[in-house]
Amino acid sequence: MALDSMKQIFERMERDNLAFWEVVLADDMEERQVSREASMAKMLSTWQAMQDAADAYTGRKRSVSGLVGGDGMKMRQYNFRGCAMTGGYVSEVIAEALSMAESNACMRRIVAAPTAGACGVLPAVLVPLYRRGAVDEEAIVRALYVAAGIGAVVGYRASISGASGGCQAEVGTAAAMAAGALVDLRGGGPEQIGHAVAMALKNLMGLVCDPVAGLVEVPCVKRNVIGAVNAISAADMALAGIESRVPVDQVIDCMGDVGRRLPVELRETALGGLAATPFGQSVKAKREERRSQEQEL
Repeated sequence: MALDSMKQIFERMERDNLAFWEVVLADDMEERQVSREASMAKMLSTWQAMQDAADAYTGRKRSVSGLVGGDGMKMRQYNFRGCAMTGGYVSEVIAEALSMAESNACMRRIVAAPTAGACGVLPAVLVPLYRRGAVDEEAIVRALYVAAGIGAVVGYRASISGASGGCQAEVGTAAAMAAGALVDLRGGGPEQIGHAVAMALKNLMGLVCDPVAGLVEVPCVKRNVIGAVNAISAADMALAGIESRVPVDQVIDCMGDVGRRLPVELRETALGGLAATPFGQSVKAKREERRSQEQEL
């Protein structure tokens, strides 16, 4: 059975006396025809891949355009010097989001969550918590199921593709997944998860996808930071008892509608937004010139 709404997940939780993550686990077992152990082993390997990607980052790699690389290390060093205004956990999240998104731009192994372009958001909020000893591996795996369920619902009702729905569909969805995972890790209930998801999506509603020269580099890498910090804010608000006035499934539907209404120039075509600036056009021209030279060789 496909996870077609947050309401459906909440109803199954109540009907079958299951936790959010267990509903998603059961759905995965049914859809892929695998055992509980096999499903959980797969999710654990996903978590291990996220950790491996975080550990492998050195900041020395550069992207195809040369515009991306090293910022994650700059942020780590800035944090080490005690300079960060955010301090503590949030400054670590910023560094991890940059590092992971840079790794994608530099063709390193990452976990698409839900897409490669938004790969930095979910691990950015989880890896620092784990490194701090605030949560154990079992809790992380459960939270990843929560995130996966949220992503499945958004994908079903709206979109997780920048080409279909703009960056709100990629980084916005990743932020919603991360927000729900954080609420679950803090012991929040289904209603709080729903409110966190709704607020995370609303905060990035309408965000366009305008990659310079068509590369998942600028502004994509730094938008992962915004997605991660947005997730933390939404999770904290939900845990504090702050509610989204618009129900979560309606927010998801609205995001899908907004995405469909975005002009094609703002949906991953590199024809509008930052891609159409003089800087963006110069990067595109240099890339095309380099391609032409390579073809002549």
